[in-house]
Amino acid sequence: MSKELTINPNEYGEILQQAVAEIHSARNLVAKQITSANNSVYWSLGKLLFEKQLEEGYGSGVVKQLSVDLKNEFPDMGLSPRNLWDMKRFYERYHSADAKLRQAVAVLPWGHNLLLINKVQSLDAVLFYATEAVTKGWSRDILLNAIKMDSYAYTQKQIKSHNFSETLPAIDADYANEVFKDVYNLGFLGITEHVKELALEKRLVEKIKSFVLELGKGFSFIGNQHRLEYNNKEYFVDMLFFHRGLRSLIAIELKIGSFKAEYVGKMNLYLSLLDKLEKGENENQSIGIILCADKDHLDVEIALQDINKPIGVAEYQLLLPKDKLQELLVNEIKASEEENHGNPEIK
Repeated sequence: MSKELTINPNEYGEILQQAVAEIHSARNLVAKQITSANNSVYWSLGKLLFEKQLEEGYGSGVVKQLSVDLKNEFPDMGLSPRNLWDMKRFYERYHSADAKLRQAVAVLPWGHNLLLINKVQSLDAVLFYATEAVTKGWSRDILLNAIKMDSYAYTQKQIKSHNFSETLPAIDADYANEVFKDVYNLGFLGITEHVKELALEKRLVEKIKSFVLELGKGFSFIGNQHRLEYNNKEYFVDMLFFHRGLRSLIAIELKIGSFKAEYVGKMNLYLSLLDKLEKGENENQSIGIILCADKDHLDVEIALQDINKPIGVAEYQLLLPKDKLQELLVNEIKASEEENHGNPEIK
């Protein structure tokens, strides 16, 4: 005789969340494996054309006939003459590049790779865009927008505002420096007017998936207004995450105005409490991020000078400037029209 099981709603919610995460993870893995396999074929074909020293012009007849014969054998692979030449360019560009770059482009969809080949000259920039696209799940349109906004150049100009090198072991400090950004784009919140800190926090919680994607790979959301109790006093962390790679609790404090030095003291206290009350035996010390609308690097530097807990200060952007948004939209429409007419086989 079967007996119906009952379970606490919160426990069931946790089970459901984990099950959904496992399915998404498996699907993403399969998609990456398929993409990697396709790119491996494109790489091999490009290598073949490169080694046979076929060039556009005198080699066009050979490639055109090759395209006809291959399409008869594999009609669904998009083996047009143009795509075959693109495969050769793909191999030419990366065959002597370092392993990290080759691995990054190997798991990108072919359409993403064509954008990088056609629109990005610097291999360092290619690595940046490829890594961002993979870790954040960028669509081809988002990648195109990032390239047009010259996001890579912007990140190179940023001055990181943190004390990681003074408060973390060298290897952890380097990793934390890669994980955390100087500016986070919260445009997905759709905020067009002034909001209070609690309202901003509420919007972020409602769109936590988008926020986690913006934070980057490895973040897991624990909760908002996370309660800490010590010496008969209560303290509340705005948002608490765990980062798998760093093996650290990540406390995020949201501020709607400019950075103030007093925010650092408050965060330092939260991190001390997290380390004392909640840090696991095999976990590293907690890290704090103060997310504010604006900051002055010198103000941040002096505020962090004698702090012994790892703290970073970052800005957030809610909207693109109007002129930048208009320029982006116009360019995106033009590019989309050109590419849709020019190469209908790209996926």
